[in-house]
Amino acid sequence: MSKTELSRMKQPLVPLATLIGRELRNGKTEKPFVKYGQAGLAKKGEDYFLIKTDCQRVPGDSSTLFSVFAILDGHNGISAAIFAKENIINNVMSAIPQGISRDEWLQALPRALVVAFVKTDMEFQKKGETSGTTATFVIIDGWTVTVACVGDSRCILDTQGGIVSLLTVDHRLEENVEERERVTASGGEVGRLNIFGGNEVGPLRCWPGGLCLSRSIGDTDVGEYIVPIPHVKQVKLSNAGGRLIIASDGIWDTLSSDMAAKACRGVPAELAAKLVVKEALRSRGLKDDTTCLVVDIIPSDYPISPMTSTPRKKPNMLSSLLFGKKSQNSTNKGTNKLSAVGAVEELFEEGSAMLTERLGKDVSSNTNSGIYRCAVCLADQDQSSGNNGLSMNADHFIMPVSVSKPREGPFLCTICQKKKDAMEGKRS
Repeated sequence: MSKTELSRMKQPLVPLATLIGRELRNGKTEKPFVKYGQAGLAKKGEDYFLIKTDCQRVPGDSSTLFSVFAILDGHNGISAAIFAKENIINNVMSAIPQGISRDEWLQALPRALVVAFVKTDMEFQKKGETSGTTATFVIIDGWTVTVACVGDSRCILDTQGGIVSLLTVDHRLEENVEERERVTASGGEVGRLNIFGGNEVGPLRCWPGGLCLSRSIGDTDVGEYIVPIPHVKQVKLSNAGGRLIIASDGIWDTLSSDMAAKACRGVPAELAAKLVVKEALRSRGLKDDTTCLVVDIIPSDYPISPMTSTPRKKPNMLSSLLFGKKSQNSTNKGTNKLSAVGAVEELFEEGSAMLTERLGKDVSSNTNSGIYRCAVCLADQDQSSGNNGLSMNADHFIMPVSVSKPREGPFLCTICQKKKDAMEGKRS
C-alpha cells in the first residue's frame, strides 16, 4: 500500500492539549491501573525485556508516575540488547526539558525517543562490539501510550471491541519496500545469500554484514545506513482501556496480530503472556527466542481486566462509529501495518529515517548566554568564548555558527553531524 493510500485512510491527528482539556472538563483525570504479565522461552538466549512501573516524570513526585515496557531482541551476541535496556530510558529523560507540564512532556516524548535511540546507538558503537538489537519501547502515562521501535519486534493493541491495531512498523528488508529503497540509496546492497552454484536462499539481507533488518541499535560492522532512528506512534486510549501485546519475532513469525490477541482473550495479563507463547510454540515449535509481554491498561474503578470480557459480538452502528473497521486476519507479519486504530485517538506518528525531519527546526540555545546544545549528544557550545568551534564537552566539536545568518536547527556537533550524514549515505 502506497504512502498516499495510507494517508487517505488515516484519521486527522487530535492535538494532545485538546484531549487533556476534555479530560479536565469531564472530570475523568484518574489514572488507570496497569497490570502485566511476561513469558518466554530461549533458543539462543538473546531476547531481553524491561518492565519498570515506577518511573517518575518529576523525580521524587509520586503523582508523576509512568510505566515502561520493552522487548529487545539481540543478534550476533547480547551486548547491544543489554546496553539498550540499561540506557535508553535515561537518554529519553535527559532529552526532555525539566519543569514542563504533563501535556508538554507527552508532546516532547516522540522527539526524545528519537534522540535516545540515536544517542544509545552512538554510545554503544564506541565500545567497538559488533552485536545489534531490535528495540520496542512502550511508555504508558495515564491513558496515553507512546511506542518507539526499530527492527521486527512488534506491539499490538487489542481493545474492548475486539479491534486489533498495530502500533509498530516492521523494518525487515524482505517486507518493507521503502526501507529497501532507502538502504540502497544510502550505499548498501540488498540481496539474498548466495550458495554454491549461484542459487539464492533465505530472506533479503543488507551487505556487508548480512543483516535482514534495515533499522537496529548497534551492528557496527554492517554500515551506518542501518539506522537506529525509530518509528514512533502515540495514541490515547478511551476510558475503556485496552491490552498491549509486545513480543519478539519468535511470536510474530508464527502468529498474526489477530491470532495473538485471540489466543489470550478472557484471561488476566499474567496468564495471557504464557498463552501467547504456548500458541506460538504449538504452531511451529521453538525455532527462535520467544518472548512476550502483555500489558492491560484498565479503569481504576474496574474490578477485573477489561480483557476478561465475553467473546466479541458483532458491532452495532454506534460501535462501528467508535471503533472503526476491524483489520483483516492474516498470517503475514506486514499485513496490518499502520492499520486504523480502533477505540483510541491517534496523537502522533512518524517513521522517517531522516534525522533532521525527526528533530525539527528548533535550535536548543540560550540567547542570553550564546550557548548552543547539540540536539543528540546534548554537548554545549559557548559561542561567545571564541573557542572556534570547540564544545564545552571536550570530546565534541561544533561547527561555528554564522553571526550574520541565524541558524536553523537541529544544532549538531561535528560527531553527531557525521553520524547523521553517514546514515543518509553522504560522504565527507
